[in-house]
Amino acid sequence: MKYAALIYTDPEHDAAVRDEELPQYFAFGQRGREAGKVVGGEELAPAPNATTVRVREGEVLTTDGPFAETKEQLGGFYLLDCRDLDEAIELASQIPGARHGVIEVRPLIEH
Repeated sequence: MKYAALIYTDPEHDAAVRDEELPQYFAFGQRGREAGKVVGGEELAPAPNATTVRVREGEVLTTDGPFAETKEQLGGFYLLDCRDLDEAIELASQIPGARHGVIEVRPLIEH
């Protein structure tokens, strides 16, 4: 079963520890790919670069910035292929951002 591991962290904290943590993210991804458990993932541009899109009464409305203003912001994700939720949680607990942010593990609906 596939799961999205969504990484929410404080961007100010991330900027302060980027040089230290980035290699840890790369190592996690490499280990996960070699084990066949990480099948995708990317870092996202900072939240201020986001554009929020809505359609209301047929009109496309855009807003600069993320959908929600929060301290912790979605900074990236991994796509995991695990036998069950327990295995996905175990992998998510190894993502560096779990030590100071949160990792949301969400099953994918496969059509």
